[in-house]
Amino acid sequence: MQVRVFANLREICGGVQVEVIPDGDTVMDILNKMVEMFPDIEEEIFTAEKRLKPFVHVYVNGKNIIHMEDLQTRVNESDQFALFPPVAGG
Repeated sequence: MQVRVFANLREICGGVQVEVIPDGDTVMDILNKMVEMFPDIEEEIFTAEKRLKPFVHVYVNGKNIIHMEDLQTRVNESDQFALFPPVAGG
């Protein structure tokens, strides 16, 4: 599955898009595989309880997973998957 990453996650993952082959078919499976591939991403996106940090957003086919089944949202290989870290600005 192609995962688009934004902001500082691009530096961690080495590009705008990464190929992830998860060990399952949920958003959490994809994120766990990304942590396995890029260990530094874990502290950027997860709390100690393995929940998404506030202001981290995951979109599947343009829909925020908080409006679906959150981390248990099922995904297909053809889905568009985007991961946005918290971004400060001003």
